Amino acid sequence: MKKSSSEQQSRIRKQFDSFCKTLLKNEMIDYERERNYRLKYEISFSELTQKELRQLEIMDDYIVESEMFHVFDYDIEVKDELIGEALKSLPEKKRNVILLSFFLDMTDTEIAKYMNLVRSTIHHHRTSSLIALKKIMEEIRTGKKK
Repeated sequence: MKKSSSEQQSRIRKQFDSFCKTLLKNEMIDYERERNYRLKYEISFSELTQKELRQLEIMDDYIVESEMFHVFDYDIEVKDELIGEALKSLPEKKRNVILLSFFLDMTDTEIAKYMNLVRSTIHHHRTSSLIALKKIMEEIRTGKKK
């Protein structure tokens, strides 16, 4: 015996209703599972202490605020404006010795190989450059620059 059209529609409606309820129930379970996972592993920014917030801070460095020097195959960034200005005043050889020595932590022997000079010459350039840098920086600070 064939079921009437209204009985079929009713059955389909009930199946659809059951399907929707199951879908919503499963979606709610997934949502709760994800929420519990987030609660377990995530912390709101408002719950962090000032010390923890400071650890997350990032300070942007812009090249505009620093001096760039190209020495052999290296690009060396000097972030201190006063030191950058003073370095620009030095002759190129002496400036290169200072940059390689203090910014790239090279030894006198390594610098001598790069510059095809004797190690004692590098030592002399570095010490005389440091004296000159000190003088130049004092002049810049007091405004008596040449």
